[in-house]
Formats: sequence, structure tokens, C-alpha cells
Amino acid sequence: MNRSIRARRLIAVREDRKMAGNKVRYPIGIKLVTIITILLLISLGAITVLVSVLVSGDLQITAEDNNFTVNRRSAAEAETALQTFHSNARMLLDSLAAVGASGYARQLANFYFEQNKDVAAIIRGGNGPLINEHFFAANGIESGLVDDFMAAFAPEPEMAGAPVSLLNAAPVFGIPMLAMHWETVTLIFSTESMTDIFGSSVYVSFMVNQDGDLLVHPEQALVTAAVNMREDPLVELYRERGESNFQTLYTDREGVRYFGAFRKLSAANVAVLTIAEYDTVFEGIAVTTQRNILLTGAVLFLSILFIWFFSKTISRPLGRLTAAARKIEAGLFEVNLQEKSRDEISLLSESFVKMSKALVSFSRFTNLEIAKRAMRGELTLGGETRQATIFFSDIRSFTAISEQLEPEEVVEFLNDYMTRMVACIKETGGTVDKFIGDSVMAHWGAATTAGSPAADALNCIRAALAMRTALREFNKGRDDSIKHPRVWIGSGINSGPVVAGQIGSHERMEYTVIGDAVNLASRTEALNKPLHTDILITENTWALIKDDLIVEEMPSVTVKGKKKPVRMFAVVNLRARKHGERQQSPVTLGQVRSMLGYAAPDLAVFDPDAEEKKYVIVK
Repeated sequence: MNRSIRARRLIAVREDRKMAGNKVRYPIGIKLVTIITILLLISLGAITVLVSVLVSGDLQITAEDNNFTVNRRSAAEAETALQTFHSNARMLLDSLAAVGASGYARQLANFYFEQNKDVAAIIRGGNGPLINEHFFAANGIESGLVDDFMAAFAPEPEMAGAPVSLLNAAPVFGIPMLAMHWETVTLIFSTESMTDIFGSSVYVSFMVNQDGDLLVHPEQALVTAAVNMREDPLVELYRERGESNFQTLYTDREGVRYFGAFRKLSAANVAVLTIAEYDTVFEGIAVTTQRNILLTGAVLFLSILFIWFFSKTISRPLGRLTAAARKIEAGLFEVNLQEKSRDEISLLSESFVKMSKALVSFSRFTNLEIAKRAMRGELTLGGETRQATIFFSDIRSFTAISEQLEPEEVVEFLNDYMTRMVACIKETGGTVDKFIGDSVMAHWGAATTAGSPAADALNCIRAALAMRTALREFNKGRDDSIKHPRVWIGSGINSGPVVAGQIGSHERMEYTVIGDAVNLASRTEALNKPLHTDILITENTWALIKDDLIVEEMPSVTVKGKKKPVRMFAVVNLRARKHGERQQSPVTLGQVRSMLGYAAPDLAVFDPDAEEKKYVIVK
């Protein structure tokens, strides 16, 4: 990463810190909360005890109703799931009995397992087990565990028509699983889908059988550990009482109070139990009671929350507007404010967004970095002397190309071309000064700098080489037809002192650079055509970064307005500087010309008067 990019990032970090440091001293929320607190302390003191009693009673009724409702819903869903497992398995077994040992038997089993992915195996008395190999592969366990389970928990032979029973198979398989047994059939299946319907942040449901064995629980580790809950007070009530459903408020052996409810299932000799910790449900009131705060404090707290959140509907949009204004102040013109409320702040936000879009559009007509510096007040009115590297580029024979195209085609062609070229300039920290028809003028070191004239010059060369590559990509698919001509450019680069500043009138000003170094860069660009090159640099630029470049010296040129000839160099490539780094092609000017389709020029017959008469090649 070059130094110019690092410099821009450091500037952005400094801006963020500056914005973060501008804190609001007296937020709107604090003012509103203070006023409402004073009013509530005066007006609500007389009714706090009555409200406390009413709220506690209502909350207990609500908690009991919610616990019972959750238990009923969990039991219904669990019973539906168990009946589905049972009925689907019976349907499969009936179908297998109908087809016998024909080739359709395996197809029926495979289709069943595809539709019932949670089923691991079906053991059919004297017949061989049906194994869902995909289930075991997906869960990373061995199918041989089915035999281990049957060896450890083989049910005793039962009479036909015996009720369905459930066993916890998780200790054998290592994952939450149940074994459903009826008649001579054992169905082994995963309970992960059932676990999802039992979990809750406050109300927790779980399933146990008549022996108190935990079958399904949101904490799967308890199921895998084969926990027995026979001594749990709610489980004792389930085992002792004859009701199909029941709810109560009880205290466990550790002194913790719970809302509890259970519902027995008809699908098997099991029940679904639901509990909610009393202190969790009454956490807000319990904290208030423990700290001897009356209902006035609770109402005050709720009121403060209401006012605080209400104040956020004002302070947050204003905060976003403030942040957007600071972004624009820092030069980040594109902001996005979407306020849903239709109030004065929303209208203000819409106007602000329109202003932002206008600034974004305006920034496209000038240089974005210049606009940022202007907003930060970093530009000096008038001019200042800077050491900069100036770049000019021009499309060869563009006039002839444009005469063959329609006006809208010319604009489309130039927009595509300019987009690629400008990207190369921006990626290397350069500043686009202006577009002159098909020509591009840019500079490094005037508006922004990478730290030194040499670094700025090297970045300019990187941009020119990137343009060479981008132009080759641009020419791909072009066939030199009238509508799709291939193009080549010439780039001229010179380094030296320039006057940089805002030049123009009070009605129209622009940031640009002027000076002899700019003129020489422009005239250097024009030399590419007779010298059959694409990137020419002057001796001024070459002297700054000659150790970083592969160049070939061209004939010196006497430029109009200068007494001494100016040495010119054609840029071939960047030189490999790291130890062991492979030098990238091209490495000679001949290779560059071959790549671009140029022939070596015959300088002996070159007529300087045929061009702009701005130079004379020294023989």
C-alpha cells in the first residue's frame, strides 16, 4: 500500500476522532427525564401502595395463564409429533408386509427415510432392522449403535395391541434421541425438532415418562446424561395425581419457587411439564421489594424509560443529522437519512438528503479531494508554490475517430475511456485537474502529497503504467471498425515547482496548477506521436526516481521558451527492487512498441515544423 493511501486513511481517522470528541453537554433526553422525574415524585406518591398490590396480583395471574398456555401448546405439538412418527412407521410396516420380500421393499424404506429424516432405525421383531444410513452419516455416529441400544434396552416381549412406550436413547447414541416401542416394533428417532418447541427464555417445557426419566429437554446435556427427575416435586405430582392436566405454584427442594403445569399425552405413557421461575417472572417487583422502593419508584422508572425512549425519537434523528453534517464537513458528501416519522425532523432530513445529493452531483463537476479540502478550509485563497508532478494524456487520432461516430456514441466512448483512466489516477493518490476534450490533466503533490516529490512522481508513473494496462483491456473486443475502434494514448510527465490555488473570478473559480512545469508536461505529451512512444518523462522526473524505472533515453528536445535542450526518457516499466523479485515484462522499449503495435521512428527524416513547432529534436 503506497504512502498516499495511508495518508488519506490517517486523515479519515483524525476526522472520526474529532467527530467523536464533540459531545452534547446537555442531551434532550436528560432534560426531559429530569422534568418528568420531578413531576412524578410530587404527583404519584399517594397511590404507589395500591398500584403495587394490583400489579403484583395481575402479574401472578398472567404468569399462571401464560405458563398453562405454553404447557398446553407444547404438549399438543409434542403429541402431534409422536403420533406422526408412530403413524408413519406403522404405514411403512404395513406397506412392507403387503409387498413382502419383493424389490419394492427397499424402495419403500428409502422413500420413508427420505420423508422422515429424523428417524434413525426401525427394529421389527424377528425381521432385520431398517437403518437410515443417511441419518447416521449426517450426525457423525455409527449405525452399529442400534445393536448396542437393543442389547442394553431390549424390551420384554409384549402382547399385540400393547400401549406405546418411550425410552431415552440419548445415552447410547450421544445425541438427543428417543426409542418408541409398541408390540414387537422399536422406532428410534431424533428429538431435535421436538426440542425446538420446548425452549423459551422464561417458560421451559420438558417431557418425562412414568418412571421420571427425562426424555426431551432444551438442555440436551441433561437428556444425554440420562437424568431421572423422579424426586422433582412437579414430577411427583404428575406420577401421583390422576388428572390429565394440572397447574400449581410450588417450591423445589432447593427453596426455589416455580409456576408449574403438566399435561399427560395420549400417544404414550408420558407427560409434558412446563415451569417458570417465580423470581424471574417477578424480577422487577422483587428487586423493588428488596430495596424497599415503593411503587412510586417503579412508576417513576417506567416513566423515565418512556420519556427516555420518546426523547430518542427526537435526539436520534438530530444525532443522525449532526453526524451527516459532520460527514459533509469532512468531505463525505453522500449521506443516507431515512426517517419514518412524518414530522418536522423528517422533513428536515429529506431536505438534508436533497442537499447531500446536490453536493454529490456538484463534486462530480469538480475534484472530490479539492472539494473536501475547501470545506475543511485547507485551501489558501490565491496561490501557493508546490513541488508537483504533472501528467497529460491524449488519445491518438481522436478527431478522425470522432468524425466516424454519432455524437451520443462519442460521449459514450469517452465516458467509458475516462472512467478507466480516472480510476488509475485516484488509486495512486492523484488529482484530476481537468478534461480537455479527449485529454486528461492530473497532478500529484499539489492538492495532496504522498510525502515527498519522489513519492509523488513514482505514483504518477504507476498511474501511467496502470493506464497502459487498462487501455489494453479497453481495446479487447475492439476490431478497428468504425463503431469499435481501438485507441492508443500518449502520456507526458514532468516534475517541478507549480503555483497551485483557486484561480478564476468571484462567480466562477477552480483549483488548478499553472507554471512552466505544466507547460513542459503538455509539450512532452505531444512528443509521443513522432517518437512512437506512449509514456514520456522529462529529465526532471527521471532524476527523482531513476533508480525505480526502466527507461530508454530519447533524443533531447529544444522546447520553445527554453535555451537548453531537455532530455526525454521513454518509460518501459518499473524496476524490480526486492531481493529475488522477478522483473515483469516489458523490459525494453522495443517490447513496448511491439505490444502497442508501434514501429521504431525514423528520426533522420523527422520534420519538427510538421507538428506544433514547440520543439526541435537535437541530431
